[in-house]
Amino acid sequence: MKRERRILSAGEPAFASRKSVGDDVYDVLLSYLISLKIAPGARIPIDQLSRELNVSQTPIRAALIRLESEGLVVKTHLVGFSAASMPTPGRFAEIYQVRRLLEPYAASRAALTLSKAKLSELDALHDAMRRPGGRDARLAYGKFATTDAKFHALIAREGGGELLAGILGKLHTHMHLFRILFHSQVTEAAIAEHGAIMAALHAGDEAAAGRAMEQHINLSYQRVAPILEALPDLE
Repeated sequence: MKRERRILSAGEPAFASRKSVGDDVYDVLLSYLISLKIAPGARIPIDQLSRELNVSQTPIRAALIRLESEGLVVKTHLVGFSAASMPTPGRFAEIYQVRRLLEPYAASRAALTLSKAKLSELDALHDAMRRPGGRDARLAYGKFATTDAKFHALIAREGGGELLAGILGKLHTHMHLFRILFHSQVTEAAIAEHGAIMAALHAGDEAAAGRAMEQHINLSYQRVAPILEALPDLE
């Protein structure tokens, strides 16, 4: 059996200690997809990745299955895995309309229902997004995207329940959003907007939490809309 080794990016030091090689593989593949190193629609060659990352195919397949569940990878019979296509501008507009309808409501409810434990969990996610992401910009951006998704999912679940969280989760908004907006300014803006949401949640202010979430969603769409419109061939 091939011995799994820690993954090294070219010219980069070894990653910090993590739970498993599988976590490293997931992080690397996510960073490739987020930064478009693996282009939308491109086939993902498992054997080539195995050689490049110096691991067996098993953790790569496991990471791809995980990424498939998050909407970033698709599996086709007799073809294999490929990177998911980008949403069209119209599809993104529809996604954001759903978010405007559901997430401010969930944030408002969460301001009234969040337990101290769940509020602390949100604080931890918010703090994680504010910490420097390391020397590998692609990897840091991918980790920010996953933490951002967890932040929104927790508010949705605690404020709206499992059904609402499930509806929003199936949109995979955050992962696709960060594929389109690969830039540090995006993380800085999101952190500031998350801060306003957290302030309202800590104050237990239902109306302020809803407004802060709505403003965050509107500003997020304003950041992505011009880029989408400039790429009409996205499918």
